[in-house]
Amino acid sequence: MKVWTIANQKGGVGKTTSVITLAGILSKLGKRVLVIDTDPHASLGYYLGIDSEEVPGSLYDLFLAHDQLSSDLVNAHIVPTAVECLDLLPATMALATVDRKLGHVDGMGLLIRNILSHVSGRYDYVLIDCPPVLGVLMVNALAACNQIIIPVQTEFLALKGLERMVKTMGLMGRSQQEKYQFTIVPTMFDKRTKASPFALAELQKNYSEFLWSDVIPVDTKFRDSSLAHLPASYFSPSCRGVKAYEKLLKYIESLEPTHD
Repeated sequence: MKVWTIANQKGGVGKTTSVITLAGILSKLGKRVLVIDTDPHASLGYYLGIDSEEVPGSLYDLFLAHDQLSSDLVNAHIVPTAVECLDLLPATMALATVDRKLGHVDGMGLLIRNILSHVSGRYDYVLIDCPPVLGVLMVNALAACNQIIIPVQTEFLALKGLERMVKTMGLMGRSQQEKYQFTIVPTMFDKRTKASPFALAELQKNYSEFLWSDVIPVDTKFRDSSLAHLPASYFSPSCRGVKAYEKLLKYIESLEPTHD
């Protein structure tokens, strides 16, 4: 089971779009995919047409039951979506209280890793969407994965957010004696602007070792697909945004070890 975390400490850079689009492409290939929403805003669920406040259980409930986890309990909180082979472990607004309520509990930073140990035979891929805030939820998402994807909007302020994110991974890696493997993905690229080519040049200058060589372009089909509550790979499979994510998927797969 491959576990990829999509993270950035800046909001609005394309994290949820990246999770949904990659998950949609994988599910269309017949892969069994679980997407996990760790953001209290619950955008992942809303994108897929699921009201997170009306589901029978959520990731928050599993945090509360951290000392009673079982396969039955975890599976009971996973919600099927309208897309075949694609399931969701939803977020709720209550996740915003996790740091205050449970941040002091031993082992809380590894809860998602423990959750995934109960579904390892059920899925081929797990994609984790993160809040743009460093806390227990992002720590969990980073600790649970074997690849990190960092979408970065090609504009100046997003570069500052990337700087913070890279520092965070360095600090976490040292504390856990682990080096995180991450890929920076330039998103919302618009060659008609001055900001996008400038930001891309800065990324190439400062992060070439970690930078995916292509870009995710601005594409209104992403907005339209969210209104239709479908991954863009189902809503508009031939659009340029989906084609770019298909290239990204091949690249991320090429970084994976040959054994599972």
